[in-house]
Amino acid sequence: MELAAFLLDFILHVDSYLETFVQTYGAWVYALLFLIVFVETGVLLMPFLPGDSLLFVVGALCGAGMLHFPLACTVLLLAAILGDQCNYTIGRFLGPKVFRWEDSRWFNRRAFEQAHGFYARYGGVTIVVARFMPFVRTFAPFVAGVAQMGRARFSLFNVCGALLWVLGLCTAGYFFGRLAWVRENLDKIIWVLLLVPGLIAILGAWRSGRRAKAV
Repeated sequence: MELAAFLLDFILHVDSYLETFVQTYGAWVYALLFLIVFVETGVLLMPFLPGDSLLFVVGALCGAGMLHFPLACTVLLLAAILGDQCNYTIGRFLGPKVFRWEDSRWFNRRAFEQAHGFYARYGGVTIVVARFMPFVRTFAPFVAGVAQMGRARFSLFNVCGALLWVLGLCTAGYFFGRLAWVRENLDKIIWVLLLVPGLIAILGAWRSGRRAKAV
């Protein structure tokens, strides 16, 4: 319970935690940033880490002179790209084993084949768009690997998505984070960055489920 409470507080007040960490440990904050983004995108067990709000806050701290913008972006880009590659590799390793399973409570071959066909057609766009959706960005690369999406194609869209996600949100934080109104309402902005993409992902999943039932 204590760990869960700490994680929730960290997610909602990531700006305060990062600022304190910078003041206490200095350059070690870059290692912390790499670890958070890598774990969120590369490990299925941590889909709730604050990716979007973290990037915006990092940009704001760079604008305030507490972090070095090019270095922070480079570290975060590496973490995002390598995290997705790790997740994809795990899924790709498990994919051939999954193909040998019979239909069971945990696996449906028809659904698996549909996922394979979907990623063959729309996998590139999915990997890029998933970057901006909490939870989805954690599972999308894993499913791409399980669905046997080509590694070269996955890697291309992985890099493109990481560039848009990291540079877009960090740059927004860098410029808008200097505004007094943004600094005064950063807690509300964090809530928006957490809730809006999450609600969009939930709505998309609900609509996809309804279409699947209709078919």
